[in-house]
Amino acid sequence: MFLVLILAAGLWGVGYLAGVSRTARSVSVSVLLVGVLIIQLTLPDGHPLREATGGSAALWLILGGAAVLVLIYGRVLKALRNRASPQTADEPAPPSDKFTETELERYARHIVLRELGGPGQKKMKQARVLVIGAGGLGAPALQYLAAAGVGTIGVIDDDVVENANLQRQVIHRDADIGMPKVFSAQQAMQAQNPNVVVLPYHRRLTEEIATDLFGDFDLILDGTDNFDTRYLANRTAVALGKPLISGALSQWEGQLSVFDPGHNAPCYQCIFPEAPAPGLAPSCAEAGVIGPLPGVVGSMMAVEAIKVITGAGEALRGEMLIYDALYGESRKITLTRRADCPICGTAKS
Repeated sequence: MFLVLILAAGLWGVGYLAGVSRTARSVSVSVLLVGVLIIQLTLPDGHPLREATGGSAALWLILGGAAVLVLIYGRVLKALRNRASPQTADEPAPPSDKFTETELERYARHIVLRELGGPGQKKMKQARVLVIGAGGLGAPALQYLAAAGVGTIGVIDDDVVENANLQRQVIHRDADIGMPKVFSAQQAMQAQNPNVVVLPYHRRLTEEIATDLFGDFDLILDGTDNFDTRYLANRTAVALGKPLISGALSQWEGQLSVFDPGHNAPCYQCIFPEAPAPGLAPSCAEAGVIGPLPGVVGSMMAVEAIKVITGAGEALRGEMLIYDALYGESRKITLTRRADCPICGTAKS
């Protein structure tokens, strides 16, 4: 019997040293023990081989049964411990500061740009950007931020994908109808670039969560279509010193600006002190919007985000870009900070 146990230990040890998997080592020992049982059950009493392997099948059956009971006990105990332990969702690990060969090839067209280069791409990899809304403006902004290699991208939206969204919100697919937009967007972004971390928040932005949520990010993009959320995003961003890139759409026209009082630029409420009266600024659902327009303006928002992150060029601070798709015209207007603004009038320049 001791000869068999020594042989079993030898098989296990040699397999371990050779890097054989635990499962394969268990199978090899099991085959040995099955062979010993066959010897005990088929050879006559007194046979030298039977005597050398214990002389009795009963001993091996008892030993095998005990091993099975120990294994079952261990599995049950592990299952009970897992059940008793609180289940928490693991926060995705932040992206590494180093680039893989795949990433270097993917971002090569950025790296050769004089204004970005390797340092700029590294800043994007380390950046954390929050996008409010995964709809018309959020969809292209999210797609291009992920493709560009922004390391961590949060997206907050309480809506689900509807058939009417698909005419312009191209991050979502027909098969996603009924799915929360943040999860549909997350799937599309990670399928396009698995090197980025996407944090979906399937809820509405409220006063209770805005400060804590914004505090986790470096830059905020507002692609919402209601003024309550726009004013909330603005005052929270100003209070925390976060740049806010805001876009808006109506029919054939879009506009965007970077509101950043920390760089002596106006905030959103400097330019729009009060929400317009009902009916004066209808939503896209009420007034309509040409399908590709959100793609144009949302992509511009992503460009502004890259410029703010990397310091390339001149971001649209203190300026508003207005794009008229119907006549193919673009123009910029200068925006001025108001000293009496209730949100940023006393903010430090």
